[in-house]
Amino acid sequence: MAARAVRVRLDGTASESDVGALKKWLEREKPLEELVRRGDLRIEERAGTDARGTPMGVGMDIVLVLIGAGAEILFKELLAQVKGAVRAWRDNRGSVENGDPPEARVDSVDPDER
Repeated sequence: MAARAVRVRLDGTASESDVGALKKWLEREKPLEELVRRGDLRIEERAGTDARGTPMGVGMDIVLVLIGAGAEILFKELLAQVKGAVRAWRDNRGSVENGDPPEARVDSVDPDER
């Protein structure tokens, strides 16, 4: 039973409060919230790393790990939900705080990758 993971990586303009706010936003998204409640999804903040695995300072990655037998089936849906949630967070962030929101990249990763 393999776990699958989605990584959300914020760019260098992100602050620690941006990372925390986005993580909370994702935790409150209805489809994601239900998966967490059932124990099928973990949402973790991890230290960002460069291509060689060297830590980049502030934890700029949020990793959503899908767990269980249905992981393969749910994965594409999870990836689409996370992309939509990150877009919505960026739109909201731009309307409630000064300055442009940080850019975000959403991609699939090995859940153990750092």
